[in-house]
Amino acid sequence: MDTFRMRKEQRLQAGTDRSRAAGVDSAISGLVDRLNQSDRYCSTSSCSGRVLLLGGSDQVEVQKQNCPWLFVTHQKCRKEDVIAGLQKAQDNAVFKFEPFVLHVQCRKMEDAQLLHSVAINSGFRNSGITVGKKGKIMMAVRSTHCLEVPLCHQGTVLVSEEYIDYLVQVANQKMEENQKRIERFYSGLQSALSVPMSPEPLDGNVSTAASVYTRRRRHRTAKKERGNGELTAHSDCESDLSFLMGTT
Repeated sequence: MDTFRMRKEQRLQAGTDRSRAAGVDSAISGLVDRLNQSDRYCSTSSCSGRVLLLGGSDQVEVQKQNCPWLFVTHQKCRKEDVIAGLQKAQDNAVFKFEPFVLHVQCRKMEDAQLLHSVAINSGFRNSGITVGKKGKIMMAVRSTHCLEVPLCHQGTVLVSEEYIDYLVQVANQKMEENQKRIERFYSGLQSALSVPMSPEPLDGNVSTAASVYTRRRRHRTAKKERGNGELTAHSDCESDLSFLMGTT
């Protein structure tokens, strides 16, 4: 049994998720199950997106150790819930919207590239691939439409109730957009996984699905060349994909 398959079986049997909730949110359980049904991927942590009021202190060390959630929801929120959370704040409080995030271990680089393409096309433009020192390939699906606003400092609320109402409206709009991106990602994932892929590409030939990814990269490179003249027609088709060297 190869290392990836062994790790996947151990993780799925244990039923662990490294997110703070230690489980998969119901809103994305179907998506995560579909991903794990493929022998190419194994999810490690996830969050469907959330609105929360985070308590804490000015001291960084204390914040890391004790980070109380004064209020949290994975759906749209109400102004009254945020105000009720603020009443629990003993020091500082920050209102946040955090979009959908998904971390996936991938069997091969071609599999990670395919998933990265699906994520980017779905609107998750902060997604990326990390390759560990031991060759472990991780793909992170991330977005940039976050929100973070301090509401309370040293026990004093800094904003008006009208401003809290405005923030709630902004956060709820972001939650709606977040759900649309998740639906696009799920649809793109199903389409990508429906394309047959040879288990062991030979002589540098990749599968049909990976070839689609490569053609899209070449198309984007050509567009950049026409736009600014800085890239040549023979530029590496993967040059705009960042590979972060980590220790995961």
